[in-house]
Amino acid sequence: MKNTVLRYGVYSAITICALALAGWFLGKNLDYSIQEVIGYAGMIVSLFFVFFGIKHYRDKENNGLVSFGKGLLIGVLISLIAALAFGILDVIYVKYINPDFMAEYYTHYVEQMRSTLSDAEFKIEFKKLEAQKELFSNIFMSFFIMFATVLIIGFIISLLSALVLQRKPKIDN
Repeated sequence: MKNTVLRYGVYSAITICALALAGWFLGKNLDYSIQEVIGYAGMIVSLFFVFFGIKHYRDKENNGLVSFGKGLLIGVLISLIAALAFGILDVIYVKYINPDFMAEYYTHYVEQMRSTLSDAEFKIEFKKLEAQKELFSNIFMSFFIMFATVLIIGFIISLLSALVLQRKPKIDN
């Protein structure tokens, strides 16, 4: 099981990092909402390795059998590797590759709020945003948000994959 988790976790981590970097550099002139969709799509694509990892374990290492619990565990562990890689990549991106990202995104978000809210609503929401600004500018919070996002999506994919791929031994009478 350990080899399967490591192999497919590394595949998932490489894929999520490659797709994120490609999205950041090739899509830097795109609107933030389109970049966000591309980012989530990259997460989901990279987490397909959860399904393939559980299937590999079942078919190649465990004689065609895998319980729901074991499949879920394998999937979550694969997701954990991808989540760690993406969290670390995000920290590298916002600290070294594009240190202006947080300020740029904040300005974009404020302008988006200004254009969609009334003056009274904008003042209330802007005050809330200002109170959270320092928290979301924290590098550890940035890591945690990206890590948790990938892990949550990975958990959902692990749950579905374990459900679809589970096979229990046949009981003879």
